[in-house]
Amino acid sequence: MKVAVIGLGHMGMGMAKNLLKAGHQVTANDLSSAAMQAAAKAGMTTAASGPQAVADVDVVITVLPAGKHVLAAYRGEHGNDGLLAAARKGTLFMDCSTIGVDETREAAELARKAGHRGMDAPISGGMVGADDGTLTFMVGGDEADFEFVKPLTSAMGKHSVYCGGHGAGLIAKICNNMLLSINQIGAAEAFNLGAKLGMDPKKLFEVISISTGQSWSVTTNSPVPGTVASAPSSHNFEPGAVPHTLAKDLGLAAKAMETAHYHCRLGTQARELYEKMTASKYSDQDFSGIINYLASENDA
Repeated sequence: MKVAVIGLGHMGMGMAKNLLKAGHQVTANDLSSAAMQAAAKAGMTTAASGPQAVADVDVVITVLPAGKHVLAAYRGEHGNDGLLAAARKGTLFMDCSTIGVDETREAAELARKAGHRGMDAPISGGMVGADDGTLTFMVGGDEADFEFVKPLTSAMGKHSVYCGGHGAGLIAKICNNMLLSINQIGAAEAFNLGAKLGMDPKKLFEVISISTGQSWSVTTNSPVPGTVASAPSSHNFEPGAVPHTLAKDLGLAAKAMETAHYHCRLGTQARELYEKMTASKYSDQDFSGIINYLASENDA
């Protein structure tokens, strides 16, 4: 299948490489010259612009930082010179960015009006999942399009779930990320308390990882150095995702709460904590470094 990947950041590059590995034809575009050089070295066709990249493909995958970037890329600077105007009629636009539900529905409607098909397909699994091809895709849109992109999602991930109509994928992603944020803070609180009481954190990890407190935030993204070899904590908290990213996602959850007229207390508190971590000396650590931020606040 001919695929354009727009956005070669932490997630997009790994995804594009796995598409290439699976035998798909990949044309890539990114604002970073370093990313473009890496794409060319990996064997991708590189395009000088987004519109050039999408001109002759079956599927356009966007992996961009925020909704404003997705909508601007779709429309272009003048409303008629963006990705939608450049693509062949009937092209499937598969947005894997984490953006607002209202924004993804607007993007899908723009695609429809331009004679294309739109889909929200946010991802979970982090940089490791993108590199290893083990992502989870949460898909919103037409079910026929979900089936159409299965050769792509299976190349980039382990799981792909059809969530419903346009926006349903983002609803799933926002709820999942809110829970992840809460779980990561809970894990940090538990390990910090155990350490304060004099217990070896590695022994506590051994207990929690096989007990009812077990979660991805413990067994995969453990905040205790030396317990999970691939976790950021075992690599000086080098980030897979920085706290600013979590705060951004929790901001999307806050907007969703307003839409739903439902207040999530822990989600709101988690956002406040990650915003504070973002403003602290721990801002460049992985979000699991919340364990360090919370310890420092407690000692202050």
